[in-house]
Amino acid sequence: MTSLPLFRETVRPEWIDYNGHLSEAFYVLVFGHATDAMMDAAGMDASYRADSGCSLYTVESHIRHLRDVPEGAHLGVRTRIIGAGGKKAHFTHEMYVLAAADAAPDGDDTVVATSELLALHVDQKAGRAVPFPEGVRNLLAPLVEPAPAWAGRSIARVV
Repeated sequence: MTSLPLFRETVRPEWIDYNGHLSEAFYVLVFGHATDAMMDAAGMDASYRADSGCSLYTVESHIRHLRDVPEGAHLGVRTRIIGAGGKKAHFTHEMYVLAAADAAPDGDDTVVATSELLALHVDQKAGRAVPFPEGVRNLLAPLVEPAPAWAGRSIARVV
C-alpha cells in the first residue's frame, strides 16, 4: 500500500449548527475518525493497542474551515502521512464533499476543510512516548509522502 484509503462519513442532522451547516465540533469528530482509520491501516489497530498498550496521542492540531458543509453531505477524507519516525507521526487530512457516498474525489471536488496533526506514540502504562516498533515503522515508511502546500501554516496574528 502506497497511500491510505479514503475515509468516508455522511453528515448527520444532529451535527448541523444554528447557522445551518456542519458545526465546528463535528469537523474535529470526522477528522478524528479519519485518524482512527489511518491508525488501523498503519498497523496500530485495536488489537495492536490492546496487545502493546501503546497508541497515538495527538499533541498538536490545526484545522482550517474553508467551505460550509450541509446536512447529508457525503464526506471523503484523504489522509497523508507527511512524516513518521522515532516516536512521532505528522499527518494531514483533506475533507471533500463528494457527489455520492461511494464517489472518489476528482478534479472538480473542492477541499472544504483541512487538518494537520502531530502525534506521539505513547506507552499508556509507562505514561511516556516510546519509539514505534519495527512492524509499525515498516508499515508507515512507504506511506510517507510530500506535504501539501498548506501544511505548516500558523494562524496570523491580528493586531
